[in-house]
Amino acid sequence: MTRERKGKEWTGDVPILWEDEDYTPLLWSTLFPHSRPIEIDWGCGKGRFLMAHAAAHPDRDFLGVDLQLRRLGKLNQRARDRGLTNIRLVCADIQKTVEKLVPDSAVDTCYAFFPDPWPKRKHHPRRLVNAAFMDAIHRILKPGGHLHLATDHTDYFAAMQKVATPDLRFEPSPPFLPTLEERTDFEIIFADQSLSAHRLSLRKK
Repeated sequence: MTRERKGKEWTGDVPILWEDEDYTPLLWSTLFPHSRPIEIDWGCGKGRFLMAHAAAHPDRDFLGVDLQLRRLGKLNQRARDRGLTNIRLVCADIQKTVEKLVPDSAVDTCYAFFPDPWPKRKHHPRRLVNAAFMDAIHRILKPGGHLHLATDHTDYFAAMQKVATPDLRFEPSPPFLPTLEERTDFEIIFADQSLSAHRLSLRKK
């Protein structure tokens, strides 16, 4: 899990999961040895939301998942500089992580903010929010757990609603509204361009 590969280097305490490895749930108990609520930021990017939200909730544990190792390395250092010991980071494929790494009913809240919309029709199967993702989210969420989604892309939001809203395993929940400090870099850019974010929140029944 921690060995080096060409083009990637071990960075701080960021676990790296490779394509040929077993995304074993055993790692989960190592990441989260405490009995505290756990929240996951899928595609945490530069971590603006993750760090602000973790700082505001020191009684919870947070996992950020992203494929950009250099970005996670910088985020890891910033989190440690701020003394945020409740953040864990994993460099891995999101779909594989949600399907294989996270145990059943282990997570209180999941966030997926501004995932790549893959706007071309031929690329739509690459979109994160699909039926398989919803199945995996339902499996890992605790009863009453929440999924919060946001996108600036109108077509992608319609696709999210199409796959998520009719799912009877979930019920609508008030949209999650980040504080000014929690807004992602993408959301700040969109706000500067007078573009609004579409939000969808669901609660596992």
